[in-house]
Amino acid sequence: MSGIADERRLVVAITGASGSLYAIRFLQAIADHYDRIFLTLSENASAVVASELGIEFRTDATDASALLGKHYKQVTVLPPDDLFAPPASGSVQTDGMVIIPCSMGTVGRIAAGVSNDLITRAADVCLKEKRRLILVVRETPLNLIHLRNLTTLAEAGATVLPAAPGFYNHPKTVEDVVKFIVAKTMEQLGLAQKIIPEWMSQE
Repeated sequence: MSGIADERRLVVAITGASGSLYAIRFLQAIADHYDRIFLTLSENASAVVASELGIEFRTDATDASALLGKHYKQVTVLPPDDLFAPPASGSVQTDGMVIIPCSMGTVGRIAAGVSNDLITRAADVCLKEKRRLILVVRETPLNLIHLRNLTTLAEAGATVLPAAPGFYNHPKTVEDVVKFIVAKTMEQLGLAQKIIPEWMSQE
């Protein structure tokens, strides 16, 4: 794959944890910030999207329109079993990876160094290349195995961003709650966001 030196690229993965709406709103919010977004979904993620949102989206789709509501030319969908895809190689420059939502099964495999699909391999690439890896984990309560795996990943350089919204901005709808997590994830990528106001900015 030929690359452009100043092209901004991001890898985004959706796993089978509950909270697929986080991923959709996140992708819609960041699309214009990147020249290319590599998107991959696990098979379980596809099933959760169908269950939670009523959206049928195959992991081998070539276009994300059905998932995101319209065509985004920046978004390239990659099958989860394609280990020859660009994000599987450290030679392909990206600004990092966001796994949103991130299941504890995925956390465990990454923490153990198991690269058995594109999601875990791309995450491993980010860790070894010292790139951003943001894990928007969605599970509660957390058992000791979960906590140890998350600690391992934090020590390896990942950012653990629980899908635990704040309420100081007085959310009124589910969308407001989702937007809080989207905004926090954008901030961790160094992106300017106007989704939620800064603390005390309205005082």
